Formats: sequence, structure tokens, C-alpha cells
Amino acid sequence: MRRFWTVLAALATLSLTNCGYNVIQTNDEQVKSAWSEVLNQYQRRADLVPNLVNSVKGFAQQEKDVLLGVTNARAKVGSIQATPELINDPGAFAKFQAAQSELTSALSRLLVVTENYPQLKSDALFRDLMSQLEGTENRITVARNRYIKAVQDYNVTIRSFPTNLTAMAFGYNEKANFTVANEKEISSAPKVDFNPAPAPAK
Repeated sequence: MRRFWTVLAALATLSLTNCGYNVIQTNDEQVKSAWSEVLNQYQRRADLVPNLVNSVKGFAQQEKDVLLGVTNARAKVGSIQATPELINDPGAFAKFQAAQSELTSALSRLLVVTENYPQLKSDALFRDLMSQLEGTENRITVARNRYIKAVQDYNVTIRSFPTNLTAMAFGYNEKANFTVANEKEISSAPKVDFNPAPAPAK
């Protein structure tokens, strides 16, 4: 009897190996790992924002709306629980992505404002913060690219035969991926015009 159960266990293990169960597990872990790195870089950016806002405050008193926008966008990002389950919930994932996009947009407006303050731009602390923020944005891009690739591999695996049967049997579904919020805008080529604007009529 013991031999029968041993053979049955061996066959079950062999069938699980050949049906792609282990591949699904590997890809699922890669997605989780890549997502953790995305969150890590977003957290790094969120940690830098208060320092950036404080360094700008003294120079940009009249730009309170822009500073308030950055602060509010960061607060919105912080209010979303970035749990591992987030990547399995398309609605929550979209909400998270929208909050991060809002912070990116607010930071872009802040950087435009700082162009009007030469003293601020020459300050060593501000330059260091800007350098760290720029590095963080690059790291976010790399982390997102790795996540996109991991999700692609995972989704292809659970949709391909015969692993799709295993995925259905164990309840594995496609994972959400990053999308572009302003796809229509960026699909149009920007207009470049080097002709000076005509002088206003007197």
C-alpha cells in the first residue's frame, strides 16, 4: 500500500511539473519582486518630496498653489495602501497609478516654477535634492520596465496551453500592467516651430 502511495505522489509531482505549475509560481514571484521594487522607488520619491517642498517654500511664497498641489498629491499617494494584492485588483491598481501620475504632474509644475528663482537653483541643498529626484525618476522608469516585463511573462504563461489549464485550476488570473494615461496626447507628434512670434500690433 505504501508503495502505491509513493508511486501516486511521484506521478502527481511529475504531472504538476509538466503542466507548468512551477513556471507559474516562478513568474508570479518575479512579478511580486518587480512590484516591490516599483513601490520602493515610489517611496523614495515620496520621502524626498517634503524636503524639496521645504527648500522651495522660502523662495516661492507666491507659488503656494503649486506647493499645495505637490503636498496634496503626495498625501493622496500615501493614502493608498500599496499591498501586494494591489497588482491583482485592476481597479485599485488604476487608482494607485492615477495618484502617482498626479504626483509626477505636480512635481513637473514645481520644477517649472523654480526656474524663476536663480538663487534657489544655485543652492547646494536644492541641487542635491534635484539630482536625487532625477535619479529617482530614472529608477522608477527602470523598475516599471522590469515590472512590465515580469507581468508580460506571467500573463503569457497563464494564457498559453497547457499552462492555462493549470492557471484556471488553481485560480491564477492575469495581472494588471501600467498604461499611459494620456495616450492620445503622446501619440501626436509635438509641433516644433522655430519662427519667432510676430510682434503685437501697435
